[in-house]
Amino acid sequence: MLLILLEALLAGVLFIVIVWWTMFSGRKGGEPPRDDHPPEER
Repeated sequence: MLLILLEALLAGVLFIVIVWWTMFSGRKGGEPPRDDHPPEER
């Protein structure tokens, strides 16, 4: 029973680490500025 609890705890911690890593490991300067004006059609 203790082994199952330890395994579940490890899985939860691993899940939290993966989510944290994917949320905060993006570009260093953030997202590039958006160009809100679409290109003009010819």
